Amino acid sequence: MRNQRYMTKHFEVEQRDGRARVGKLILNTVIKTPCIINIEDIENTEKLPIVDAGSIWKQEQSIQDKDEFNQLRQKVGNNTLIILPHQTYPYSVPAEVISKTADSLDFEKTGEKGSVFRQGRKVENNDLYIMEGGGSLENNPRQLFNALKRMKEEIPHDTAVYVPNIALPENLATLVYLGVDVLDYTRAILSAYSDIYLTSAGKFHLNDVTELPCRCETCTSVTVDGLKSMDTKNRGKTLEKHNKNTLDSELSLVREKIRNGNLREYVEGQCRTRPWLTALLRIADFDRVYIEEQSPTVRTTQLIANTSESLTRPEITRFAERVQNRYTSPEKDILLILPCSARKPYSTSNSHQKFINSLGKNRKHVHEVILTSPMGVVPRELELTYPAAHYDIAVTGHWDADEREWVTDCLVNYLSKHKYPFIVAHVDGAYREVCDSAAKKLGLNIIYTCVDGVTSKDSLDNLKETIKRISAECTSCSKGSSKHELMRTIADYQFGKGTGDILVPEDATIKAPYPKHQIYLNKKQIATLVPQHGTMSLTTHGAEILISSKNYVVTIGSFVPKGSILAPGILEADLSIRPGDEVLISGENAIGVGRALMSGKEMEESTRGVAVTLRHVKKVKQ
Repeated sequence: MRNQRYMTKHFEVEQRDGRARVGKLILNTVIKTPCIINIEDIENTEKLPIVDAGSIWKQEQSIQDKDEFNQLRQKVGNNTLIILPHQTYPYSVPAEVISKTADSLDFEKTGEKGSVFRQGRKVENNDLYIMEGGGSLENNPRQLFNALKRMKEEIPHDTAVYVPNIALPENLATLVYLGVDVLDYTRAILSAYSDIYLTSAGKFHLNDVTELPCRCETCTSVTVDGLKSMDTKNRGKTLEKHNKNTLDSELSLVREKIRNGNLREYVEGQCRTRPWLTALLRIADFDRVYIEEQSPTVRTTQLIANTSESLTRPEITRFAERVQNRYTSPEKDILLILPCSARKPYSTSNSHQKFINSLGKNRKHVHEVILTSPMGVVPRELELTYPAAHYDIAVTGHWDADEREWVTDCLVNYLSKHKYPFIVAHVDGAYREVCDSAAKKLGLNIIYTCVDGVTSKDSLDNLKETIKRISAECTSCSKGSSKHELMRTIADYQFGKGTGDILVPEDATIKAPYPKHQIYLNKKQIATLVPQHGTMSLTTHGAEILISSKNYVVTIGSFVPKGSILAPGILEADLSIRPGDEVLISGENAIGVGRALMSGKEMEESTRGVAVTLRHVKKVKQ
């Protein structure tokens, strides 16, 4: 149920890519986020509408009571964010030795506010939260991730997060990907006066630079030798301009990556600049929830899997987990394991057309699954479903140890759950090694049909004859229509196990050719398969049928929504909902379907922003 949370009016998220967000701080001037601020401008409201109420370490310079706070508010006016009085410590200082002085400033504080966050301390209702000691966590990936995760768990979703004194061009993308909205130029400035030249690929001491790789206005106006010959002060000023320019350029690129939905691919490359950044990304992935709950279930961009971290990205692990937990295999005697193809969906590729033709009329006895890195095991019925038909990888003919282990684990999990009298594998190379490993672990017998390359005439003839011979021994084949099985499988994957039987009963009619199947029940259309991402788009009739499952339901009040639903209008949302999911709208006076723009948890806790874009709405008669 919706919790009573602080109603922020000054931070709004406009677009998401996992934990990364494009938004805005709505103050005297609108600040686009993610952003980089100059802390020297904090007291200059003409440049930056943020002021600091002072550090309690210097009591004579900080706000002490309500009257002093009100005086400051009156001085700076509304629409200026005040950072509340703070007493900050390095992150590693134990909680029991920290002074409680900051907690004693317990009086009503009006207007736009920000505060320093520390776990275990009372969370003020604010628009901006500052990570205490964030700068000390550089090169300490586990502590940084844990600090950020705990912070996100305790503060409202629709508030901005500021990590000070840590931003560099090399780490900015990773920090934003993990959910940081506000950073500053502090490290860039300090680096400049230490003769450090910053780039997005890392930092260089000026003495080691032969030519300036940047073409910003600052760098094109000076040579390396000219820069080195400057006095310390002027050299520092020049490097400061360049370092800030580089940070700004990196930030613009990161914002575009968020808008395009492909920040993850950039982060997987960018984290290679420093070992601790690679570790930070891996630790975040190993958490399995922190990034996944905010990651979309469908994207319009291609998923590029070029690194070992691609195996643990949320979209990949989510697909594997849903196949394991939501998928039910058809009642067929023969499992046929096939290799993947460059063209997707696999069945449209030249190689898979040859496999299918070799099966001929005996295909009715065969259930096909595809082995692939990074997806693991892809049942034929789910080959169209994101991201199975939407990824691309570097093809070398070689799988590294991580890929082999991942795909083997996926196959072992699949074969442990789904039993077949006969298992046939038409694979070679690394695919066969994976099958051998899985068979050895489970004590299974696998029949191999590949003789010399999977598409050679001899191999295809052997596949044909093997399936023909085994089919003669089969006593059962799948009951019912293959179209019905396909749509049930997709429904289970999308809405949860068991929903396929609700949405596609035996008396349902499937119209239109694949991949644009339409489900009709009692002459009413209830769903359409959307080929772009391989999931179902429901009608209001479909929503009425499926709402009883309680899955992916968003509950609203008595109003009849139009166009979209804002987060404050949501009373309750299924916590399984992820951005991009098809959701069912249930209200006192309306029922509908739409696409989620937030996770279910964020819908319940947010006070601003569009939560659902509606496609169909139907008034409910009382």
